[in-house]
Amino acid sequence: MNVNSTINLVSKLLVVGTPFVTVFLITGMVSDPVNATKLAVGGGLAGGLTVGLMALWRQVWTNNRTIVSAVALFVLAGFSSVVNSKAPFDQTFYGVSGRNTGLLTYLILCICLLAGLILRETKFFAGLLNGLLVAFAINVIYCGWVLAYGDFISWSNPYKNILGLFGNPNFISAFLGMGISATFSLLILGSKSTIWKIAGLLFSGLAFYEILKSHAIQGLVVTVGGLTVALFYFVRARLHRSYITFGYIGASIFCGIMAVLGTLQIGPLDFLYKKSVSLRGSYWNSGIEMGKSDLLAGVGMDTYGDWYRRMRPDVALIDTPSIHTMTNASHNVIIDFFAFGGLPLLLSYLAILLCGAVAIIKVTARSKNYDPVFVALTSAWACYQAQSIISINQIGLAIWGWVLTGALISYEQITRTNFETHSQGSKRKLESKSSPFISPSLLVSFGVLAGLFFAYAPMSADSKYFLALRTGDAKQVEIALKPSFLNPSDSFRYAQAVETFHQSNLDELAYKYAKIGTEFNPDFFEAWRHLYQLPTSSPEEKALALSNMKRLDPRNPDVVNN
Repeated sequence: MNVNSTINLVSKLLVVGTPFVTVFLITGMVSDPVNATKLAVGGGLAGGLTVGLMALWRQVWTNNRTIVSAVALFVLAGFSSVVNSKAPFDQTFYGVSGRNTGLLTYLILCICLLAGLILRETKFFAGLLNGLLVAFAINVIYCGWVLAYGDFISWSNPYKNILGLFGNPNFISAFLGMGISATFSLLILGSKSTIWKIAGLLFSGLAFYEILKSHAIQGLVVTVGGLTVALFYFVRARLHRSYITFGYIGASIFCGIMAVLGTLQIGPLDFLYKKSVSLRGSYWNSGIEMGKSDLLAGVGMDTYGDWYRRMRPDVALIDTPSIHTMTNASHNVIIDFFAFGGLPLLLSYLAILLCGAVAIIKVTARSKNYDPVFVALTSAWACYQAQSIISINQIGLAIWGWVLTGALISYEQITRTNFETHSQGSKRKLESKSSPFISPSLLVSFGVLAGLFFAYAPMSADSKYFLALRTGDAKQVEIALKPSFLNPSDSFRYAQAVETFHQSNLDELAYKYAKIGTEFNPDFFEAWRHLYQLPTSSPEEKALALSNMKRLDPRNPDVVNN
């Protein structure tokens, strides 16, 4: 494969594919229109990128030994977590239904990060940011339509707020904050065109209104954080006074501290407090305890929900809306990694973040000019990091955090005075050994199809089950529950099937799948609860179910009614 052609192809695929993953969803044929569908197309993107990276592995390794090593350690720690976990492989690999943040998702994100290291021309960095702005504009227009006329997408909306193309008001508010920051950096502060400045102001103003209507505090946090970063670079470039720059940093830190105190109901910004802040304390504490339970391997990828009842602190029994309140994520990505894979996964992820931060610091120290592309990359990256500290990972949002990490590292390299010559020399050396007879486009296309095939399984299983339920035919539902490569098993699906059969007076089938559910995942509380409550269960089975319910929820005095 020709090196130059491959670099261009990988760059174009990343620039187009990243925003496509963000905006893609399917309704009408699946119960989860967001997560499983984004995972599928993310797999296709990663498959194509993998083929290109394999052809460019020498260049990637030579120029990026530290970040590649950190990513490799992260992947190894993820595999270790899967292998050592007692949870079902289908769950740790594909993730739980409605989240899909298992090992496969993080393999996809790692590949996207490595592909970001390939970017070598300013047009591709600008293209990546343009893709972000396009995805931002699509979501702004869609949310505006929903607020003005109602939602034309037929999906369940228990939040009664805007969902964007993420299916959740928290995620859309965070993404809108990221889009506002990138727009502010690139167009409002960086563009010389009055038309683009006006367009940026209009879209940003509408997006901010939508954030307010989402009633999600994290959107405000992300927006303020991103704009603070962008304004720092603008003030430093325009005023050329060190004392003003340091004064701005000091004021930003002071405001940040006041905001944190406000979320804790301390000081004049106490209006920032929401009940969810208190809940996060219990969620974070539980995740930390999970990581501490096995420092070397954690409890398994995407198994937080199986462990939460066992690890939640006593205060969670009174601080949450109900003693039966459940969650399957800590609402902090860093803590999630500690829970999933212990110290190896946590430290390798922190090393990845450190590589991104070091790249930002190097570019910042090297130049005091206002570089719109760099500032937009940095502010958007900072937005994702802020969101990840207070919320949950979702592939349509997380893909930007990982891609931008690779892009920032690459941008730091190409802005060095001596890097371009070295890089071009490496290209010539590699090109002399490359073969012109194999089409990179053809190979990458095969990679896209292969990646889509492997990542399609959760969406395939969801679709089969969803369509089978709509038929009302018990035989079709049973067929949809039969495990296969493209139909991985899922604890939530078994639990829902038990409820469906029981409500249809098919208690024998309900009993059958209650038993299958407990065998598939003995640490899934709902499986034992269903077995306990079914009239067809024997006294011995009810006693066994009750003992497991108490094992999985030891702090709850009312496990029977959970």
